[in-house]
Amino acid sequence: MATPEPSSANAFIVLYRWRLHEGSEGRFVQAWSRVTDLLRERGSLGSRLHRGSDGIWYGYAQWPGAQARQDAFTRGPVDARALDQMRAAISETLPEITLDAVSDYLIPLG
Repeated sequence: MATPEPSSANAFIVLYRWRLHEGSEGRFVQAWSRVTDLLRERGSLGSRLHRGSDGIWYGYAQWPGAQARQDAFTRGPVDARALDQMRAAISETLPEITLDAVSDYLIPLG
């Protein structure tokens, strides 16, 4: 199999990190999925949610740029109930990290 060429990587990425209350994981995933769907309607390029072997949950959201993300959130909450569901599941929120993509070799799923 040939190695894919990197895409032009000029997207703006935000990495979120949390510790969740035990037993709340399913509700968190459901709420994260709902919020992601709604944010895609506001310009997000989507997200990925990961559970780390360190017990921390990682959310990776991609945007066309920092301004697009800011614009999406200045329009108000996408779904207050889903956001409340996420907040209730979180025992600790770690600082978010913003990333600028430099080289992207991920093969799109589907």
